[in-house]
Amino acid sequence: MVYKVIGLMSGSSLDGLDLAYVHLQEKAATGKGPKSWEYTLVHTACYPYSEFWRQRLAGAPGLSALEYQLLHAEYGNYLGEQVLRFIEEFGLHFQVQLIASHGHTAFHLPARRMTAQLGDGAALAAVTRINVVSDLRSMDVALVGQGAPIVPIGERWLLPGYEFFLNLGGIANVSRHGMGAAGSGADAAASGRAMGLAGSGTEAASGAAGADGFVAFDVCPANRVLNSLAALEGRAFDEDGVLAASGRVDPGLLERLNALPYYSMPWPKSLANEFGTETVLPLVRAAGLSTTDALRTYVEHIAVQVGRAVKALRPGAGADAAIGAGAGADSEPGASSRLLATGGGAHNSFLISRLREELSSIGVEIVVPNPQLADYKEALVMALIGVLRWREENNVLASVTGASRDSIGGGVYIGQEA
Repeated sequence: MVYKVIGLMSGSSLDGLDLAYVHLQEKAATGKGPKSWEYTLVHTACYPYSEFWRQRLAGAPGLSALEYQLLHAEYGNYLGEQVLRFIEEFGLHFQVQLIASHGHTAFHLPARRMTAQLGDGAALAAVTRINVVSDLRSMDVALVGQGAPIVPIGERWLLPGYEFFLNLGGIANVSRHGMGAAGSGADAAASGRAMGLAGSGTEAASGAAGADGFVAFDVCPANRVLNSLAALEGRAFDEDGVLAASGRVDPGLLERLNALPYYSMPWPKSLANEFGTETVLPLVRAAGLSTTDALRTYVEHIAVQVGRAVKALRPGAGADAAIGAGAGADSEPGASSRLLATGGGAHNSFLISRLREELSSIGVEIVVPNPQLADYKEALVMALIGVLRWREENNVLASVTGASRDSIGGGVYIGQEA
């Protein structure tokens, strides 16, 4: 069966709403290979947010309970209107079977078992009259998981041929396929305990076990910080990293950034948007650098942290290898591995060049795919997550999040009439 789905993604960089109309079809396991999914990105679009919506989404955490719920409903209606616009633009009337909506993250506090994404699924279903899956992270958080990253399920089923995946969005996150013993069992349990997550012991270890397991975590803020710095020069973003490339690294600021406590924590771990806006940006601004030097230093910070993360995920490193400023620095190069880099940062040629320099010493090749996949990978994966929820199959991996088990995440809203 071919599932015809629209996936929606709104990232922390607040650049706009990504929409992807996707055809998905399961391929059964055969003697030549395991079960997998085939996909076709039929149509894609990014509808930029107006300044009105950027301000409203960015300000959501400061609203009263009533104002927040009103915004949740209003944004759900807005999403529905944008889906109808997309359907009209590409002539998709009566073709879409399901909408899978990530929403826009307003709060993410997994240590307190809470995550919240704006965008009421019921409103979206009512406006479009199409069935909707939304609220994709809450079940994992309720199971004492980080609720993030959730994209690795799509990397597992849709994108074979890569050992590592790097998404350079508002937040950079990294994942590795087939960790096996290196990132499972006792290491996963220990990392959960180190973060004070109740219930992250034996059950989490069993969820992470298996040679086919994924391990993934948020690395550091990325485009959210870079774009905020570029805005000081009147630019929406630093195209191709031209501004950063013209600056110089400030060793003092780089040292302070790399010393932030989050980076010494073992996985599973995840970041809220506020880490970039309330912790990192004030630190950068306090350094009193020119915009170009601030951008250059922050690009260096991203490269260093991604390098450490990938080195920590190399075979035999284990979860605790993420601890310490020099984690993985002495890793011996092994067999060549491929890393798929996606997200808006994949278009930043200066950042990619620094990452290539950082990872080449350990035999990791960075692959930047075609622009459509680079930009819409997360919307594509949201579509798959929605289909798996509709089929009542696991769509969030405990090996990634540290939850007590894999889970079927998402609330379902029936937009069609009976």
